[in-house]
Amino acid sequence: MSIDSQSDTQVTETLPSEISALVKQSIPKHVAIIMDGNGRWAQAQGKPRVVGHKAGVKAVRRAVSTARSLGVESLTLFAFSSENWRRPDKEVSLLMELFFTVLQRELKLLHKNGVRLNIIGDISRFSPRLQKQIAAAEEKTADNNDLVLNVAANYGGRWDILQAAQKLAAKVESGEMSSTQFTEEALSEHLCMQNQAEVDLMIRTGGDYRISNFVLWQAAYAELVFTDTLWPDFDEDAFKDAVAIFANRQRRFGLTGTQIDTIRSL
Repeated sequence: MSIDSQSDTQVTETLPSEISALVKQSIPKHVAIIMDGNGRWAQAQGKPRVVGHKAGVKAVRRAVSTARSLGVESLTLFAFSSENWRRPDKEVSLLMELFFTVLQRELKLLHKNGVRLNIIGDISRFSPRLQKQIAAAEEKTADNNDLVLNVAANYGGRWDILQAAQKLAAKVESGEMSSTQFTEEALSEHLCMQNQAEVDLMIRTGGDYRISNFVLWQAAYAELVFTDTLWPDFDEDAFKDAVAIFANRQRRFGLTGTQIDTIRSL
């Protein structure tokens, strides 16, 4: 064995157990998806954009079913970003109404399949009617544990980090904690999805190569998969293909390739 190999092996033996578990993962615990392409899918067929959004609901249903069958613990879907308010008023209104309708229509199926619904984002800008529907849906599914479905609505990654930092800053100002206790761990505890695993795999459909202010903190070590498939066409096979890409990636977390090979061989 070479000196370098001995060094890698010795370091590997002292690594935290969670790193070893992450390296050996073949199925991501947490998948986040940027569901892009609804409008273009509809326009390509000469139909209004809202038709694409309605078709996208079927793709959501398939994604939830596939995630459950694969053993994924958390699935986070980017439904409506804080920047989406800039879209035409008519489209925003239609999206809000569709969101309300989907919550009503899909809730029974989600509950039946053991899915816990968790809406992340600043919902204060939504109508009282929609806020009430969100609260009712979360309460009804609160005890389910087959899959956590996080739906990001009026969400932005920067907003998430900012609101967590503001909560900690208020604690420092009040004397509840010192500035030295303002750590990464403390901040993480105030983010959305704080009790869930960090994102292992982020998928973006629609052909663009950016993460668009989505779960910036939680996806710090996520594997990124981009596909040209428009969201309404994203099916079970496309989901499994993305997971297969994840499984074949070498996730290093700052380690060397030799260390990773050693961990995988144990």
